Amino acid sequence: MAKKRKELSVEELENLTRGHGKKYVSLDEGAALYLIGKNTFRQMAKDAKAIYKINRRVLVNVQKFDEFMEAFQEEFD
Repeated sequence: MAKKRKELSVEELENLTRGHGKKYVSLDEGAALYLIGKNTFRQMAKDAKAIYKINRRVLVNVQKFDEFMEAFQEEFD
């Protein structure tokens, strides 16, 4: 059975997305922030080389992840 994703409140998401937001987010926070699944976020962060492991804690560098995402930007007519 799939594990239920932790829901973040609107205020928590706003705090994450402010200009002075966190430099590092957890996998749960990142998945909620980018509106994608946790495993998809983990794989994309790995591809972006933005993952940092500290003991058992996994953190993702938001700046590196954003730069990686910008590489996939498409122009629409």
